[in-house]
Amino acid sequence: MILPSQISVSFPTAWQLTKPYWYSKNRWKDRVLLVTIVGLALGQVYISVLINKWNAAFYDTLQNKNLPQFMHQLGVFSILAALFIASAVYSQYFTQMLQIRWRRWMTTSYQNAWLSGHAYYRLQVIYKSTDNPDQRIADDIDGFISSTLSLGIGLLSSVVTLVSFVAILWGLSGTLGFDIDGYHIAIPGYMVWAALLYAIIGTWLTHKIGRPLVKLNYDQQRFEANFRYSMVRLRENVENIAFYKGEPVEKELLGERFSHILRNWWQIMKKQKQLNWFTSGYGQIAIIFPVMVAAPRYFAGAIQLGGLMQTASAFGSVQGSMSWLINVYPQFANWKATTDRLNDFTAAIRLSNNDNLRCKITVRTHGAASLIINNLTLTLPGGAPLVTHFNLELKPGDRLLLRGHSGSGKTTLLRALAGLWPYGEGEISLPANAEIMFVPQKPYLPVISMREIACYPHLPGEYDDGAIAEALTAVGLETLASHLDASDNWPQNLSPGEQQKIAFARVLLHQPDVVLLDEASSSLDEAAEARLYNILTTRLAGAIIISAGHRNTLKAWHLQEKFLQCATAAMQP
Repeated sequence: MILPSQISVSFPTAWQLTKPYWYSKNRWKDRVLLVTIVGLALGQVYISVLINKWNAAFYDTLQNKNLPQFMHQLGVFSILAALFIASAVYSQYFTQMLQIRWRRWMTTSYQNAWLSGHAYYRLQVIYKSTDNPDQRIADDIDGFISSTLSLGIGLLSSVVTLVSFVAILWGLSGTLGFDIDGYHIAIPGYMVWAALLYAIIGTWLTHKIGRPLVKLNYDQQRFEANFRYSMVRLRENVENIAFYKGEPVEKELLGERFSHILRNWWQIMKKQKQLNWFTSGYGQIAIIFPVMVAAPRYFAGAIQLGGLMQTASAFGSVQGSMSWLINVYPQFANWKATTDRLNDFTAAIRLSNNDNLRCKITVRTHGAASLIINNLTLTLPGGAPLVTHFNLELKPGDRLLLRGHSGSGKTTLLRALAGLWPYGEGEISLPANAEIMFVPQKPYLPVISMREIACYPHLPGEYDDGAIAEALTAVGLETLASHLDASDNWPQNLSPGEQQKIAFARVLLHQPDVVLLDEASSSLDEAAEARLYNILTTRLAGAIIISAGHRNTLKAWHLQEKFLQCATAAMQP
């Protein structure tokens, strides 16, 4: 049995993905479960060995027309079959148990890694090279675990089956002797060598034919995820699309994404058809091949019918174990693609975390109540300067307005203050235990109750309903204040201005020490903007407030103003 280079390359990668689970906190329970599954698989192999021996006795009773022994052998078979069925049932049951436990641990692990250190943000906003992380966590982990267990147990069973039956087949084969030009040639255990040669040729041809399926399956998973994501994006932006009358463009975009699925699927079909032609023919020939090879000894009277059937059965077991890759190649190709996608995702998360290690922006806390920025330089991921040598000191109650042309680095500066932007150098000193709240231009509104919406990202239990209703009423959302239990698709059912009002209500409710507002009132009219800033500066008089915006009306609500100019643009002639 030969293993293509792809398998040897995949095993270390797969081990790096699986190793943390087998050394996790609950590793002993899971190891016992795995040992139980392996034990049941080995038990099935042992039962197969007993059934192989039973074949000889059973068919000999038929040839000898021995009815009492025939009935006895039927009883023996019933016991063996019952044991095999029981082991098969519990093997699947325990495998599914291990699969869901493993998936729970791995999903939690990847979710934590994805949501830690702002990796999810950087993968989506900065790198943009890792497609559909949601699909990799939701689908690829499940596919990887189920395929790893299936292929791993199958490979182990094949190896044990090979070891168990090769000795039996060697003994049953006898010696094949023939003369060539006066030389007598004797081949002991010739059926073992025939099975080996048959499996080697079949495995090599299967790999040559089916190798492109690995990349095709990788692409198929990516195309399917892209198509699903496009439909989710359409659902999330139905109103904007309707206003634009963008249905023709959306149809074109969805059609293009789906065409990738169709084209790749046709290639998979064609390659799978070629592989099926070969594997089906290989399997059919394998049925009669051992009988043909053993037939000369049977017709020579060296073995009886039972011996012939036992030999054919042992040959089938040896040849089948040697041909393991041929039988599972489509599944292996899909497993290889899934393993590669998870490995790429893991590498991307690790790259994001390395950004934190390489970050030269020092964020520290100090005993004072002020926010101090000392010689801060922000760059783009490629190294181009954006904001250079920025210095600032704000005390409680100070309010700063950041202005500048689009692309001058206003939002990036706020990202750095919120700990989201790692590129650059300098020092940011924050008050110890200070709560910092970032208010973006488009607030995030999950599909949950209005009570949970208003409290986000805190838990509803931290505030009583009276305080939540009062905050919503203060920003002009009296209707929502009286429907705290209502759950809806808020991004679609609330106007951009109403969504921004909810963001201000969150600020009033949370009472943060530092508020970072990025075009937070851009969807409101000037009167509504003035009302909200008046409430904000009154109720959070001791907070440090930094706003980024273009409107001149914002000047009235801030005590300081800084105009940013993109350093890269300033260097251009």
